[in-house]
Amino acid sequence: WQTGLMDCCTDCSVCCCGMFCCPCLACQVAGDMNECCLCGTSVAMRTLYRTRYNIPGSICSDFCITSWCLVCSVCQIKRDINRRREMGIF
Repeated sequence: WQTGLMDCCTDCSVCCCGMFCCPCLACQVAGDMNECCLCGTSVAMRTLYRTRYNIPGSICSDFCITSWCLVCSVCQIKRDINRRREMGIF
């Protein structure tokens, strides 16, 4: 990951969107990945993204993060997508 799970201050707009309308942010993430809007907060989506970009981790860690830190998880994915777009690799 290019930012940590709790690095909310690195992109305040993503953080605010996640805090006040997590379903909206989840749909943005799913749309960015050409997936169904309902998949944006799933373990499968996090695992798919992580494996696509060779980010270290496991399905077990993905499960724990999405179970206990859902908003932070969605925000982290969106920040990563935004950074990869800026670098031209998304």
